[in-house]
Amino acid sequence: MGAQLCSQAGAAARKPREPLRFHAEARGAQVRLGPARSTARRLATFHDGIVFSQRPVRRGERVALRVLSHERGWSGGLRVGFTRLDPARVRPRSLPPFVCPDLELRSPTWAAVLPGGARAGDVVRFWLSRRGRLCARVNAGPRLRLREGLPTRAPLWAVMDVYGTTKAIELLAPAGQECAVCLHHAANTCLVPCGHTHLCSCCAWRVFGDTARCPLCRWEIEAVVPACPPALRTEAGLPV
Repeated sequence: MGAQLCSQAGAAARKPREPLRFHAEARGAQVRLGPARSTARRLATFHDGIVFSQRPVRRGERVALRVLSHERGWSGGLRVGFTRLDPARVRPRSLPPFVCPDLELRSPTWAAVLPGGARAGDVVRFWLSRRGRLCARVNAGPRLRLREGLPTRAPLWAVMDVYGTTKAIELLAPAGQECAVCLHHAANTCLVPCGHTHLCSCCAWRVFGDTARCPLCRWEIEAVVPACPPALRTEAGLPV
């Protein structure tokens, strides 16, 4: 019964998330995008490498990218952050050469350089925490707090600056949805009977013991069961 509720209510609760790509038009003068708009390469000099995501990024959603190419001879490297600028309304020729501090001074934008930088092959993840912090992690390193005071209720687009020693980057497909409570562990449980599948097992059992109410819809939780495996899907694409 719990598994059936998970497959029906859980499928209704989850909204398909369009994979992140670079915005096709809003980009620095030196940027060239790959055919799928998942790679961005700076052609020359060390600036004019600003790129945006094609859609707003949800709070807690990890923006994952890999540094593809590293170029010696420059100082400084990749900048990451978020902006309230809708790239669909940005004229490419109006973009400044740098995200820090130029774009930040012109618009509601929050970006930062990665302490220690990032070299070719490094995987960088950055996200907006529920407390309005710009956080990042390089490979399996510690979580970095880069900025504070970001808005949490306004649409924010990811912004990256392929700057200095960073020559090319690639957006990566997400490894999986993170827990809506801790924003750290993978969401792997289903709450019965509401069917929400947005919590990790640790947080789900803690919520069940504390309030026994789903933090998303406030329905009473009767049981916590494992989330339906994503591989089990019907021809229509829904979990079975």
